[in-house]
Amino acid sequence: MTDIVFEKMISSGIVAVVRKVDPKKVNQLVNSLITGGVSGIEITMDSEKALETINELKDIHNHRVTIGAGTVVNKKQATEAINAGADFIFAPIIDKATIEYTKREDKIMVPGAFTPTEIYQGYLYGADAIKIFPSNVVGPKFIQDVKGPLSEIPLMPTGGISLENIQSYFEVGCIAAGVGGSLVDLKLINNNKWAELEDLARKYVNSASRMKKNRPTKI
Repeated sequence: MTDIVFEKMISSGIVAVVRKVDPKKVNQLVNSLITGGVSGIEITMDSEKALETINELKDIHNHRVTIGAGTVVNKKQATEAINAGADFIFAPIIDKATIEYTKREDKIMVPGAFTPTEIYQGYLYGADAIKIFPSNVVGPKFIQDVKGPLSEIPLMPTGGISLENIQSYFEVGCIAAGVGGSLVDLKLINNNKWAELEDLARKYVNSASRMKKNRPTKI
């Protein structure tokens, strides 16, 4: 079951990172992102009413998109998020207890790493993929070089992803990208520009789709 959900999560190539958005506007935002083709929605745990939001989004959009928790830094937070209905857990760090717990619960686990050692260690602990974070510090060339000796490990860049650079990450074999503020645009959200957000989401998905042939599936 995890593999099916994983493939659904990365099918568009885009996981939208929803951080500290007004809870009253999250559902409208998510609807725009889904209509634009986004297949993964990450609600960060440092957002107001994060657990309630995950639970509500699962009730509303369960069959349309995967809904998960991000910025999860320990097992306790992972437990709370999974109990709220999260399909996946994203973390900015490698924490063995969190990874192992999440996999015991048969949920997708994508921890964050910054070095080849961390990437390998996280995958060894059982992660489904590794988030390269913050990816804007190292860039696509780093990922290309790392995938030489660690080609079997699915990688996702997060941090500083934009329409201008996203294709360069897929060109070096990334399976998907986590996209925050450049997609989840607070100015558009605060001004209720839902059609513009939908159009922006579609641009990201279309950009990722053009590179699908370069994306490996999960091993």
